[in-house]
Amino acid sequence: MATLVFAAGCSGSPSGDLDEAGVASPTGSETPSGASAAPTTAATPEPSGSPTAETSTPADEEPREITSDGRPRRATLTIPAIGLRDLKVVPYRGWTDDAPGTEIQNTGVAASPHGPRGGVGPGGVGNYQVTAHRTSSTQAFLDLPSLRKGQRVVVEAGGVRYVYEIRRTRETSFRSQRSLAEQRAAVPGRPGVRPVRAFITLSTCATQEDHAEGNYWADEFDNPEHRIDKIGVLVRAR
Repeated sequence: MATLVFAAGCSGSPSGDLDEAGVASPTGSETPSGASAAPTTAATPEPSGSPTAETSTPADEEPREITSDGRPRRATLTIPAIGLRDLKVVPYRGWTDDAPGTEIQNTGVAASPHGPRGGVGPGGVGNYQVTAHRTSSTQAFLDLPSLRKGQRVVVEAGGVRYVYEIRRTRETSFRSQRSLAEQRAAVPGRPGVRPVRAFITLSTCATQEDHAEGNYWADEFDNPEHRIDKIGVLVRAR
């Protein structure tokens, strides 16, 4: 079973305000890779029964680590808000929507790339990436675009139940290396930034949207130019 670590308000987290994806926004230049962030001075506790806005930050907004060992493993995915239950997620070494990943999706399940250009396993600090078809095969992610901020995604793997909360939506262009780098980054949307939290990226094609705009471009695997990505952060593991 994976080893879980729960730590609230970790002192090693980047400084700055949390954005809607739960990532600390840099205040000025980013901390170089491998460098330690400046220590944070703890606030003086208020007397019991008299919390203030400065000392009563909701726990779900505090930077923290909720981690597994991050190893790739088979999983099931459930998204109650869109009626998706126990979708199989198959890990493979590669990157989003490459040939092996597309073949996995063609069988009606989801694919999860890992390795140098992929992501981490379920619950791991970094970007757990899951892709599935929207308009073909079993249309597993048919309703993914309707997933909204605050809704929950449940991943079960290795005897552990990981609950992620959706924080934002982004669009990826297959014709932009920068856009692809942002999708596959350890901190979604921020290539080169060291992650301190566990993220999930759920991705599916924007075929209908592209065709509605007269964009019929497709790659060699029939993927349209754009992908719709739902980004979440891990809020619970048990």
